[in-house]
Amino acid sequence: MKPLLEIRNVSLSYHTVSGETKALSNISFDLIPGEFLAVVGPSGCGKSTLLNLICGMFPAEEGTILMNGIPPSPGDPRIGYMLQKDHLLEWRNIYRNVLLGLEIRREKTPEKLAYIEEMLDTYGLDKFRTARPSQLSGGMRQRAALIRTLALKPELLLLDEPFSALDYQTRLNVSDDIGRILKKERKTAILVTHDISEAISMADRVIILSARPAHIARIVPIRLSLDERTPLAARGAPEFKSYFNLIWKELNQYA
Repeated sequence: MKPLLEIRNVSLSYHTVSGETKALSNISFDLIPGEFLAVVGPSGCGKSTLLNLICGMFPAEEGTILMNGIPPSPGDPRIGYMLQKDHLLEWRNIYRNVLLGLEIRREKTPEKLAYIEEMLDTYGLDKFRTARPSQLSGGMRQRAALIRTLALKPELLLLDEPFSALDYQTRLNVSDDIGRILKKERKTAILVTHDISEAISMADRVIILSARPAHIARIVPIRLSLDERTPLAARGAPEFKSYFNLIWKELNQYA
Protein backbone atom coordinates (compact mmCIF):
# COMPACT_ATOMS: atom_id res chain seq x y z
CA MET A 1 0.00 0.00 0.00
CA LYS A 2 1.29 3.45 -0.92
CA PRO A 3 2.18 5.56 2.15
CA LEU A 4 0.03 8.55 3.02
CA LEU A 5 3.01 10.23 4.70
CA GLU A 6 6.68 9.87 3.78
CA ILE A 7 9.40 11.37 5.97
CA ARG A 8 12.93 11.09 4.68
CA ASN A 9 16.15 12.13 6.47
CA VAL A 10 14.55 15.08 8.25
CA SER A 11 16.77 17.24 10.47
CA LEU A 12 16.16 20.57 12.19
CA SER A 13 18.16 22.97 14.36
CA TYR A 14 17.02 26.00 16.34
CA HIS A 15 19.10 29.11 15.83
CA THR A 16 19.43 31.89 18.40
CA VAL A 17 21.94 34.67 19.07
CA SER A 18 23.65 32.32 21.53
CA GLY A 19 24.15 29.57 18.98
CA GLU A 20 22.62 26.51 17.32
CA THR A 21 20.64 23.73 19.03
CA LYS A 22 20.15 20.54 17.06
CA ALA A 23 16.58 19.29 17.64
CA LEU A 24 16.00 16.46 15.17
CA SER A 25 18.54 14.36 13.31
CA ASN A 26 17.92 12.18 10.25
CA ILE A 27 14.30 11.16 10.99
CA SER A 28 12.78 8.75 8.45
CA PHE A 29 9.54 6.74 8.48
CA ASP A 30 6.35 6.09 6.47
CA LEU A 31 2.72 6.11 7.55
CA ILE A 32 0.14 4.11 5.60
CA PRO A 33 -3.56 5.06 5.35
CA GLY A 34 -5.55 3.97 8.40
CA GLU A 35 -2.48 3.44 10.58
CA PHE A 36 -2.16 4.79 14.11
CA LEU A 37 1.39 5.73 15.07
CA ALA A 38 2.59 6.80 18.53
CA VAL A 39 5.77 8.77 19.20
CA VAL A 40 7.46 8.60 22.61
CA GLY A 41 10.75 10.00 23.86
CA PRO A 42 12.39 11.87 26.73
CA SER A 43 11.11 15.34 27.61
CA GLY A 44 12.39 18.05 25.32
CA CYS A 45 13.59 15.66 22.62
CA GLY A 46 11.51 17.25 19.85
CA LYS A 47 8.31 15.19 19.66
CA SER A 48 6.05 18.21 19.24
CA THR A 49 8.59 19.79 16.89
CA LEU A 50 8.20 16.75 14.65
CA LEU A 51 4.41 17.28 14.54
CA ASN A 52 4.94 20.95 13.69
CA LEU A 53 7.13 19.95 10.75
CA ILE A 54 4.58 17.39 9.54
CA CYS A 55 1.76 19.95 9.55
CA GLY A 56 3.88 22.41 7.58
CA MET A 57 4.14 25.01 10.33
CA PHE A 58 7.76 25.49 9.32
CA PRO A 59 10.11 23.64 6.94
CA ALA A 60 12.77 21.11 7.81
CA GLU A 61 16.35 22.23 7.32
CA GLU A 62 17.22 18.93 5.69
CA GLY A 63 15.19 16.08 4.23
CA THR A 64 11.67 15.86 2.83
CA ILE A 65 8.13 15.46 4.17
CA LEU A 66 5.45 14.46 1.66
CA MET A 67 1.73 13.70 1.96
CA ASN A 68 0.61 11.82 -1.13
CA GLY A 69 3.67 13.21 -2.86
CA ILE A 70 3.03 16.87 -1.92
CA PRO A 71 4.83 18.79 0.86
CA PRO A 72 2.49 20.05 3.62
CA SER A 73 2.00 23.80 3.97
CA PRO A 74 0.86 26.03 6.88
CA GLY A 75 -2.85 25.48 7.49
CA ASP A 76 -2.86 22.44 5.20
CA PRO A 77 -6.52 21.30 4.98
CA ARG A 78 -5.38 17.68 4.67
CA ILE A 79 -4.12 17.74 8.27
CA GLY A 80 -6.04 18.09 11.54
CA TYR A 81 -4.23 19.04 14.75
CA MET A 82 -5.53 18.28 18.24
CA LEU A 83 -3.59 19.99 21.04
CA GLN A 84 -3.13 19.37 24.78
CA LYS A 85 -5.96 21.81 25.60
CA ASP A 86 -9.33 21.65 23.90
CA HIS A 87 -9.40 25.44 23.23
CA LEU A 88 -13.20 25.52 23.22
CA LEU A 89 -14.59 29.07 23.31
CA GLU A 90 -16.72 29.72 26.39
CA TRP A 91 -18.88 32.31 24.63
CA ARG A 92 -19.96 29.73 22.04
CA ASN A 93 -22.10 26.71 22.86
CA ILE A 94 -20.86 23.22 21.99
CA TYR A 95 -22.57 23.11 18.60
CA ARG A 96 -21.12 26.48 17.58
CA ASN A 97 -17.69 25.39 18.85
CA VAL A 98 -17.87 22.30 16.69
CA LEU A 99 -18.79 24.47 13.69
CA LEU A 100 -15.85 26.84 14.18
CA GLY A 101 -13.39 25.21 11.78
CA LEU A 102 -16.01 24.97 9.04
CA GLU A 103 -16.90 28.63 9.53
CA ILE A 104 -13.27 29.73 9.32
CA ARG A 105 -12.74 27.76 6.12
CA ARG A 106 -16.19 28.66 4.76
CA GLU A 107 -17.03 25.00 4.31
CA LYS A 108 -20.48 24.79 5.94
CA THR A 109 -21.78 22.50 3.23
CA PRO A 110 -24.92 20.39 3.76
CA GLU A 111 -22.73 17.27 3.64
CA LYS A 112 -20.37 18.45 6.39
CA LEU A 113 -23.20 19.81 8.56
CA ALA A 114 -24.92 16.43 8.30
CA TYR A 115 -21.63 14.75 9.26
CA ILE A 116 -21.44 16.92 12.40
CA GLU A 117 -25.03 16.00 13.32
CA GLU A 118 -24.18 12.32 12.91
CA MET A 119 -21.07 12.58 15.11
CA LEU A 120 -22.83 14.59 17.83
CA ASP A 121 -25.51 11.92 17.99
CA THR A 122 -23.19 8.92 17.70
CA TYR A 123 -20.71 10.15 20.32
CA GLY A 124 -23.21 11.33 22.92
CA LEU A 125 -22.99 15.11 22.62
CA ASP A 126 -26.27 15.90 20.86
CA LYS A 127 -28.14 16.66 24.09
CA PHE A 128 -25.32 19.00 25.15
CA ARG A 129 -25.25 20.99 21.91
CA THR A 130 -26.55 24.17 23.61
CA ALA A 131 -24.33 23.80 26.69
CA ARG A 132 -21.29 25.98 27.33
CA PRO A 133 -17.88 24.30 27.55
CA SER A 134 -17.66 24.99 31.30
CA GLN A 135 -20.76 22.85 31.81
CA LEU A 136 -19.07 19.76 30.38
CA SER A 137 -16.57 17.34 31.88
CA GLY A 138 -13.00 17.30 30.62
CA GLY A 139 -13.66 14.12 28.68
CA MET A 140 -16.73 15.53 26.94
CA ARG A 141 -14.83 18.70 26.07
CA GLN A 142 -12.11 16.63 24.40
CA ARG A 143 -14.75 14.70 22.50
CA ALA A 144 -16.20 18.00 21.26
CA ALA A 145 -12.71 19.18 20.25
CA LEU A 146 -12.19 15.94 18.30
CA ILE A 147 -15.52 16.32 16.48
CA ARG A 148 -14.56 19.92 15.61
CA THR A 149 -11.35 18.57 14.07
CA LEU A 150 -12.95 15.60 12.29
CA ALA A 151 -15.66 17.87 10.82
CA LEU A 152 -13.01 19.20 8.43
CA LYS A 153 -12.41 15.62 7.23
CA PRO A 154 -8.60 15.69 7.42
CA GLU A 155 -6.64 12.86 5.86
CA LEU A 156 -4.14 12.87 8.74
CA LEU A 157 -4.79 13.66 12.40
CA LEU A 158 -1.98 14.86 14.66
CA LEU A 159 -2.54 14.43 18.42
CA ASP A 160 -0.16 16.33 20.68
CA GLU A 161 -0.70 14.84 24.16
CA PRO A 162 -4.46 15.49 23.96
CA PHE A 163 -5.21 13.70 27.26
CA SER A 164 -2.42 15.09 29.44
CA ALA A 165 -4.61 17.68 31.19
CA LEU A 166 -7.10 15.03 32.39
CA ASP A 167 -7.05 13.09 35.65
CA TYR A 168 -5.93 9.46 35.32
CA GLN A 169 -9.35 7.77 35.31
CA THR A 170 -10.79 10.29 32.85
CA ARG A 171 -7.67 9.96 30.72
CA LEU A 172 -8.15 6.19 30.42
CA ASN A 173 -11.80 6.56 29.48
CA VAL A 174 -11.23 9.41 27.01
CA SER A 175 -8.28 7.72 25.28
CA ASP A 176 -10.43 4.61 24.90
CA ASP A 177 -13.33 6.71 23.62
CA ILE A 178 -11.23 8.65 21.12
CA GLY A 179 -9.39 5.53 20.02
CA ARG A 180 -12.73 3.91 19.18
CA ILE A 181 -13.89 7.02 17.32
CA LEU A 182 -10.75 7.20 15.21
CA LYS A 183 -11.01 3.51 14.38
CA LYS A 184 -14.67 3.87 13.40
CA GLU A 185 -13.89 6.93 11.27
CA ARG A 186 -10.89 5.07 9.76
CA LYS A 187 -8.53 7.95 10.43
CA THR A 188 -4.77 7.93 10.02
CA ALA A 189 -3.19 9.43 13.13
CA ILE A 190 0.06 10.25 14.91
CA LEU A 191 -0.03 10.56 18.71
CA VAL A 192 2.72 12.23 20.72
CA THR A 193 2.67 11.09 24.34
CA HIS A 194 4.84 10.64 27.43
CA ASP A 195 2.64 7.74 28.55
CA ILE A 196 4.07 4.38 27.44
CA SER A 197 0.87 2.51 28.28
CA GLU A 198 -1.17 4.97 26.25
CA ALA A 199 1.15 4.55 23.26
CA ILE A 200 0.97 0.74 23.37
CA SER A 201 -2.79 0.64 23.90
CA MET A 202 -3.64 2.99 21.02
CA ALA A 203 -0.95 2.52 18.36
CA ASP A 204 -0.16 0.05 15.61
CA ARG A 205 3.52 1.08 15.89
CA VAL A 206 5.48 3.05 18.47
CA ILE A 207 8.43 5.21 17.40
CA ILE A 208 10.96 5.74 20.20
CA LEU A 209 13.00 8.92 19.88
CA SER A 210 16.36 9.41 21.57
CA ALA A 211 17.39 12.42 23.61
CA ARG A 212 18.15 15.62 21.71
CA PRO A 213 19.23 15.75 18.99
CA ALA A 214 16.49 13.19 18.49
CA HIS A 215 16.92 10.31 16.12
CA ILE A 216 14.76 7.20 15.85
CA ALA A 217 16.16 4.80 18.40
CA ARG A 218 13.67 2.05 17.60
CA ILE A 219 10.31 1.36 15.95
CA VAL A 220 8.17 -1.20 17.77
CA PRO A 221 5.24 -2.84 15.92
CA ILE A 222 2.42 -3.57 18.39
CA ARG A 223 0.72 -6.93 17.90
CA LEU A 224 -1.77 -7.95 20.57
CA SER A 225 -3.72 -11.21 20.68
CA LEU A 226 -7.21 -9.74 21.08
CA ASP A 227 -10.41 -10.59 19.25
CA GLU A 228 -11.51 -6.95 19.39
CA ARG A 229 -8.78 -4.43 20.14
CA THR A 230 -9.71 -1.26 21.99
CA PRO A 231 -7.34 0.93 24.04
CA LEU A 232 -8.76 -0.33 27.35
CA ALA A 233 -8.81 -3.97 26.25
CA ALA A 234 -5.23 -3.67 24.99
CA ARG A 235 -3.98 -2.99 28.52
CA GLY A 236 -5.09 -6.47 29.52
CA ALA A 237 -3.48 -8.28 26.60
CA PRO A 238 -0.83 -10.88 27.54
CA GLU A 239 1.82 -9.11 25.40
CA PHE A 240 1.22 -5.67 26.94
CA LYS A 241 3.72 -6.00 29.80
CA SER A 242 6.50 -7.18 27.46
CA TYR A 243 5.99 -4.18 25.17
CA PHE A 244 5.94 -1.84 28.17
CA ASN A 245 9.21 -3.24 29.53
CA LEU A 246 10.87 -3.09 26.11
CA ILE A 247 9.95 0.58 25.54
CA TRP A 248 10.72 1.53 29.15
CA LYS A 249 14.18 -0.03 28.90
CA GLU A 250 14.87 1.85 25.65
CA LEU A 251 13.72 5.18 27.08
CA ASN A 252 15.53 4.67 30.37
CA GLN A 253 18.85 5.02 28.53
CA TYR A 254 18.08 8.73 28.19
CA ALA A 255 16.84 9.35 31.74
